[in-house]
Amino acid sequence: MGINSIHEGMEAIEETLHTIVNSDVDVLQEASQHIISSGGKRVRPRLALLAYLAAGGEDLETAVPMAAALEMVHTATLVHDDINDHSLTRRGKITVHARWGNTFALLTGDYLFTKVYELMAPYGRPYNSIMSDACIRLVEGETLQAAAAKAGNMDRETYKTIIAKKTASLFEAGAEMGARLAKADDEIITALTEYAYNLGLTFQIVDDILDIIGDPETMGKPVGADLAQGRGVMMTQNGGKTLAQSNTKEHETAVVEAADPVQQMMAQLRSSGAVEIARMQAIETADRARAALKKIPTSPAREDLDNLITLILERDK
Repeated sequence: MGINSIHEGMEAIEETLHTIVNSDVDVLQEASQHIISSGGKRVRPRLALLAYLAAGGEDLETAVPMAAALEMVHTATLVHDDINDHSLTRRGKITVHARWGNTFALLTGDYLFTKVYELMAPYGRPYNSIMSDACIRLVEGETLQAAAAKAGNMDRETYKTIIAKKTASLFEAGAEMGARLAKADDEIITALTEYAYNLGLTFQIVDDILDIIGDPETMGKPVGADLAQGRGVMMTQNGGKTLAQSNTKEHETAVVEAADPVQQMMAQLRSSGAVEIARMQAIETADRARAALKKIPTSPAREDLDNLITLILERDK
């Protein structure tokens, strides 16, 4: 009967994610199913399907494996990120490394990455090149972030470069592959890619804001992790310094007096206006996404892409 709606497409993606990780090695299958079944926003695959439809695509079924591959890349990075961050919860559930240990978590992340090859193999060029380029940029972004945090030089330009690589890359890839799969012309492909790039920036800035003001229970993970490790948009408001690296009297006092220095710094940022500045940056990138979207012919899919901007701006987890 085929797939006739975004809802059915997302259900097919979910089924694909669960099926593709089947393995004779129990720990790989169990750990993979654990992180996949923990849910998530599934923004990247939804974006890919909507871009395909907005570009004139008519057979959603052909886009499902590609969209699932995007989510698989993202999921693999979460498993590895949680090891680096020493996080104990993800999406309200225990993290893979906390349950199975670092070794099996590393291998699970590797396993999920290899499944991306399997999902993308039928598409050939240029789709595999687009995906591989996105993965390269993602790893580059994560590496630049770790280096900047370690050196304490997270300025605004460095931050923008990082989030363009580590987050916007997969958003861009999904939009470009969706549009190409629909056989759209270059103007439509460029517009959707520009939309997705700015949507990715918006998503990450909001994510970093929530690291400061979010509710841990709602988000399903601890807040303040990026701040504690010298990462995120708020570090551009603090000269790229973590609380421990800061040597002003105010921050020295915070270290001495606060039972939890990270919580103290979060409170300072909330009252400093830094959150409002970051929010303005998110609105600016969201406006750029909307401007790019206006170049796309009117359709229900374009309307859904526009609504996605609002959902990302207003999300609380």
